[in-house]
Amino acid sequence: MIRQFTGWPDQALDILLRLDGEPSNVVREEHRNDRERLVRRPMIALLNDVADANSAYADYSVWSYGKHTWWWQHQTATIRLARKVEIGLRFDLDGLHVKGAWHYPDPGQVQLYRAAVADKGSGPALARAIDTLRHKGYEISGDVMKVIPRGYSPQHERADLLRHRSVVVGRTLEHDDWLVTAKALDWVLDTAADLNPMLSWFAQHVTVPEDP
Repeated sequence: MIRQFTGWPDQALDILLRLDGEPSNVVREEHRNDRERLVRRPMIALLNDVADANSAYADYSVWSYGKHTWWWQHQTATIRLARKVEIGLRFDLDGLHVKGAWHYPDPGQVQLYRAAVADKGSGPALARAIDTLRHKGYEISGDVMKVIPRGYSPQHERADLLRHRSVVVGRTLEHDDWLVTAKALDWVLDTAADLNPMLSWFAQHVTVPEDP
């Protein structure tokens, strides 16, 4: 299948640079069409190619512009894998950032997460997945409690994971010259493959069945 994504043109960063700071409504409107063509549409092409490569990534949204200037300065997109489990992408003056996340959990998800982390059968798999990502240079973050939650031993072998109420793992494309070529797509696909063991774990163990 022919790929749609060929990279972000050099002019895309020029447009974002003009929208940097606190641009007025007049300035934003002057650049709306160019921003759509040079910044947002390449992201749509990228996500279409990602979905073609793996149907599991077909449920996605490429966000448009909000009232706040931040949304004009950062082109974001989300690939939904399960309830509150997703891959997020952001293109801006700093480059292309991709993250895998379980965050903003629904009621009951944190309890499911803790039980699965503490379990001798399921817990080690998440620990291995996150350790692998850390060793590959991914940044690990999230909403982390200062102390271990009530009911769990501070000496638990996965106490560090038990303190999490969300988990976010991400990295930024280091080769800026790749942004203007189709290599950025291959990097996104490689990143998604790296994130898959962790995100699949969350989809299996933390997803709460939705009401009919």
